[in-house]
Amino acid sequence: MKRKLMLWGGVGMLLLFLSVTVSLSIGTVRLPLIQVWGILAHHLPWVGAKIPVDWQPAAEQIIWRVRLPRVLLGILVGAALGIAGAAFQGVLRNPLADPYTLGVSSGAALGASFLILFGLQFAFFGSWTVPIVAFVTGAVSLLTVLLLARTDGKLKMETVLLAGVVMQAFLGSFVSLMVAMSKQVINEIIFWMMGSLSLRGWSYSLVLLPYLAVGAILLLTYGRAMNLFALGEAQASHLGVRVERTKLIVLSAATLVTAAAVSVSGVVAFVGLIVPHLLRLIIGPDYRLLLPLSLLGGAIYVLWADTLARMLLSPTEIPLGVVTAFMGAPFFAYLLRKNKRSA
Repeated sequence: MKRKLMLWGGVGMLLLFLSVTVSLSIGTVRLPLIQVWGILAHHLPWVGAKIPVDWQPAAEQIIWRVRLPRVLLGILVGAALGIAGAAFQGVLRNPLADPYTLGVSSGAALGASFLILFGLQFAFFGSWTVPIVAFVTGAVSLLTVLLLARTDGKLKMETVLLAGVVMQAFLGSFVSLMVAMSKQVINEIIFWMMGSLSLRGWSYSLVLLPYLAVGAILLLTYGRAMNLFALGEAQASHLGVRVERTKLIVLSAATLVTAAAVSVSGVVAFVGLIVPHLLRLIIGPDYRLLLPLSLLGGAIYVLWADTLARMLLSPTEIPLGVVTAFMGAPFFAYLLRKNKRSA
């Protein structure tokens, strides 16, 4: 297992490195790959002083202040949604589960839409008001779902899914109401709900990084337990898994990571659904491999989706969530058809 993880992890890191350099080089202003590597190396400690500067200052500003913060944020958002999707599918034992199954996205969208509608985007924490409130309302949405689904101190998976669907629809109706009520700010609300990484600086990545680090470490320790969950909760319990505790921790950690990602990027759909399934077709269903590789796969997927969002109609930018949904919806239909045939 370790050898397989090192092999596929190495392949994933190589693909991520190549994706980063290509994404940094293309845009309204195209830069040679060698120049991109030189600019990045120039900012490394100890090494940077030895790199000869043979590029224009404007090129360095484009890479270091415009594209690199966006690329890094895309990597973190994709990694968060990828590993959260794999965790939800593992603990819920449902191949159609993704980070938005439990109403987190609608909860975050409700908080953000409320602030935008009433002009409170900068009222409490400056430019961080919308991300912080979106994170809090997304977390409250999860707490409500868990309270609704708890019966006799236990979380039944079918009840969790049903409560999540109900919460998603209920909160989504409030978001739709606010969109209908808005006039001058309707475009701003809709654009946030479609997801975007534009105009995001280094600080957004610094906010998301600790949540992703803590959540990913927690989820990676439960790979073996998720493998046993595939046998059923009773069998997993007989094999030493503390079922209720595991479900609560995994669901909470995955939702924490999702809420943090949604709070800085808006609603980016289908990443947590597509990436784990694609990897499952390649490496198999072992969650000890699937969780860390979903981290890498999600980062690569969102990075390329954001690059397409920037480039397809350049200089006009397509919202990131539109690109991921455009690619994800046909795949979701394929999974539904496949599950129907299996049944």
